[in-house]
Amino acid sequence: METFFQKFVSEEKGAVTVDWVVLVAGVLSLCAAVFGAVQTGTTELTDGTGEYLESYEPFDGV
Repeated sequence: METFFQKFVSEEKGAVTVDWVVLVAGVLSLCAAVFGAVQTGTTELTDGTGEYLESYEPFDGV
C-alpha cells in the first residue's frame, strides 16, 4: 500500500491535465468577456444609428 501511495504522489501526468483545464477555463472566460463587450458596443452603435436616421431630414434640392 505504501508503494502505491508513493507512486501516486510522484506521478506527474495528471498535473498537465489540471494545467490545461485551468488554461482553457481562463481562455473561455476571456472570450465571454470580449463577447459581452462587443455585444454591448454594437447594440449602442445600432441604436445611435437608428436615432440619427430617424431625425435625418434629406435635402430635397430646393
